Amino acid sequence: MGSGADALRGMTTRGGAGAVGLTRMINISLDAIFKPRTIAVVGASKNKEKIGHIILHNLIVGGFTGKVYPVNREADVVHSIAAYPDVISIPGEVDLAVIAVPAKFVLQVIEECVEKKVKGVIVITAGFREIGPKGAEIEAQLLEKVRNAGIRMVGPNCMGVLNMDPKVSMAATFAGQLPIPGKVAFVTQSGAIGGAIIRYSRYSNIGISKFISLGNRADVSSNDMLSYLEIDEQTDTVAMYLEDIGNPKRFVEVARRLTRKKPVIVLKSGRTAVGARAVSSHTGALAGLDVAYDALFEMCGIIRADTVEEMFDMIKVFSEQPRPSNRSVVVLSNGGGPGILAADALISKGLKLPDISEKSREELSKFLVEEATLRN
Repeated sequence: MGSGADALRGMTTRGGAGAVGLTRMINISLDAIFKPRTIAVVGASKNKEKIGHIILHNLIVGGFTGKVYPVNREADVVHSIAAYPDVISIPGEVDLAVIAVPAKFVLQVIEECVEKKVKGVIVITAGFREIGPKGAEIEAQLLEKVRNAGIRMVGPNCMGVLNMDPKVSMAATFAGQLPIPGKVAFVTQSGAIGGAIIRYSRYSNIGISKFISLGNRADVSSNDMLSYLEIDEQTDTVAMYLEDIGNPKRFVEVARRLTRKKPVIVLKSGRTAVGARAVSSHTGALAGLDVAYDALFEMCGIIRADTVEEMFDMIKVFSEQPRPSNRSVVVLSNGGGPGILAADALISKGLKLPDISEKSREELSKFLVEEATLRN
């Protein structure tokens, strides 16, 4: 499937707006996903074990600053809030619909959203492209309906979206825990990895600005998100779990621009042939040759992590330490051996260990022991 950005690109090319106009249109359209004033939870359930109930609960306890409308055809009240039989019955405008109903009902709900002029939808439901040709056909119908109506769609087959900005406080996800607010944005193509990321962020005391589980990326893509996060004032660092990158040309274009402003850390799966096959059966993505991804990431200024733990170590550095202004490093060590190992590691990564000035050595010698080496 192509991304929503691809569809918008065609529109801007015909209209002559160019890359700047494309970026602006994408970012405005994604405000319906990240900055809604009203949210309909379609499939909100009285059963606390159901995903629809958990999403509604998270929106409430997360302190969403707008209005929430449960939609349930068989209940008048859900979670102590008046419920509506369908999206069309909701009074007033609906900016965002979070859809958590069985796959066979999703098309009908989308049609209701089109009639209601909903601006964005998050389709939590699985059972589309990732299950094979039949599911892919239904997903294509979903995409056609939302694009014809100008609706942005996250998913299907995703775990939702978070915006921890206090002005919004939106936890439209079925994650078991909510993160602490912060300056790191997470973009993931896997819901399970997304849940692990949220749990690990709490364990590591790393605050999140925005979180999005893209699922099958029928419309909103990772490239769309890079463009959106480029100008997001709440985000200083971007971390991504990717199985593939969709449109490589646009990825390079947007990532190069973003990495000049904010560090981007990527955990990319599918390094091995077995892993690549698993990727294709997971979200319907196709994994490319891994060495090509290494080259692509390096070209874009992206930092690649091999594990979730390594990704969070990198995030910790960028979120808690000032970014260096140049490649010069001074090694401070209480032993010769560790200092040599540190020097080797730094030089191997292209960093420099400049000589210490005579003035600095004189100052250091005033309080260091005679055995200390006063050179870098």
